[in-house]
Amino acid sequence: MATKEASSSKKPAAASSGKADSKLSPKAAAAAIRIADNKKALFNYHIEERFEAGMVLEGWEVKSLREGKVQLTDGYVVIRNGELFIIGCQINPLGTASTHVRPDSVRTKKLLMHKDEIRRLIGKIEQKGFTLVPLNLHWKAGKVKCEVGLAKGKGEHDKRDTIKDREGKREVERAMKSRSR
Repeated sequence: MATKEASSSKKPAAASSGKADSKLSPKAAAAAIRIADNKKALFNYHIEERFEAGMVLEGWEVKSLREGKVQLTDGYVVIRNGELFIIGCQINPLGTASTHVRPDSVRTKKLLMHKDEIRRLIGKIEQKGFTLVPLNLHWKAGKVKCEVGLAKGKGEHDKRDTIKDREGKREVERAMKSRSR
């Protein structure tokens, strides 16, 4: 009796997810909506909190984002007059861009968040020595969103620990792979 209930409860979940979702793993589905990641930020900073912000973009920038022509590595977020701006996020224009538009690939882009969240971020940045770093760009309901991290810089010893942990994981994976053969 319990097995029937368990098997019947699995069917509606699979049916409600749709055909496209049932073929993709959760990681693959998340990657399908991701535009770009800032891996360097995760190496250089301890991320304390994450926030999602909308972006004000021009038409050619959206087309370039659909093609994946974006680089977040050198980007950072500043607060000016109670508004968030992302600086250093490079969106390269497509070769088929309009002739009457002059694309600027490193244009400062405005981020959209609620005032209460911005005030809270201002307080943390001023008092505790945090900084704001763009972590990734992704699609959400047809709009481009930027995930912003409230981060604290890592010291050299922390970076060495990160490298050591990463290499240790690689060694374990290699050992497990050779053992299974």
